[in-house]
Amino acid sequence: MPVLTRLIPSPLVVDVRPGALDDLASVLADQRISQSGMLAVAISDGSGARLRRRLEPSLPGADWFEVGGGTIDDAVRLADGMKSGRYDAVVGLGGGKVIDCAKFAAARVGLPMVAVATNLSHDGICSPVSILDNDAGRGSYGVPTPIALVVDLAVIREAPIRFVRSGIGDAVSNVSAVADWELAHRVNGEKVDGLAAALARQAGEAVLRHPGGCGDDGFLTVLTEGLVLSGIAMTIAGHTRPSSGACHEISHALDLLYPGRAASHGEQVGIGAAFATYLRGDREGSLLMADTLRRHGLPVTAREIGFGDEEFVRAVGFAPQTRPGRYTILEHLELSPARAGEAYGEYVAAVSG
Repeated sequence: MPVLTRLIPSPLVVDVRPGALDDLASVLADQRISQSGMLAVAISDGSGARLRRRLEPSLPGADWFEVGGGTIDDAVRLADGMKSGRYDAVVGLGGGKVIDCAKFAAARVGLPMVAVATNLSHDGICSPVSILDNDAGRGSYGVPTPIALVVDLAVIREAPIRFVRSGIGDAVSNVSAVADWELAHRVNGEKVDGLAAALARQAGEAVLRHPGGCGDDGFLTVLTEGLVLSGIAMTIAGHTRPSSGACHEISHALDLLYPGRAASHGEQVGIGAAFATYLRGDREGSLLMADTLRRHGLPVTAREIGFGDEEFVRAVGFAPQTRPGRYTILEHLELSPARAGEAYGEYVAAVSG
């Protein structure tokens, strides 16, 4: 019998531990990503600039590029700046905006990209997508998965704790996103990739049920690995379905309806996931999700992130328009404004009890 299999694009290196940053040069050389040391390193003017002074002695062949923000124009300027060099790879050193710009720029100039994350705010550290602001608001751009991921847990602990909390919300929301995907399969026959769904769900469950806290290396390792698996799940599926359902639709609606007022991405998708789980009739799962979010210091109601109940209900009604063609519990129920308000009131009462 023939052996049937498939090849899955994934990083050559996933190095998650305290002190990992000190070995960046040797990791890249050992894995033949950059034996010459000719690197284009994208940094922000924050954590990246501070770490540059630490890394420059070990990366003598690197050129450093400061990324001004997280827009499509920033990413294009970064790519244009790198065209004149003979680089082996692009390194994105910093938070989500820098890594997303570096992924896009690397794809544009045809170089492998290495993600060196200085915070864990979302699952973009290892995803095949760059989220960049554009003239229409914000766009998702398909890019190759990073060839390597380096996360120094000592650096992560130095970042504001809100970034870790945001990553927790994003990881936990996988559980709700996969449930929405499976709902779409049952109702509309949408194809579910079982491997992608399994990776995304287990990544979320591992974070959801881990007893540790934001300052524990064990928990931070599980969170980082969960975000990595989320990215690989999206690569396998070829889209964001494994990690994006009603939870993300609600978050996108808040961003669009109330610009300048939005909370962090992870906070919003965490609330969206707990509420969507409640809408699916899984009261126990919703309460578990809310309890976990609260234990890690994340909000579980709209008022806790500065939105009134009516504003949140409006976002729930608008949410399906943010992802046309995506079927989630929101599209399934087609809630009227009155019923959405009632359901949200019931949810708040349940998680506040």
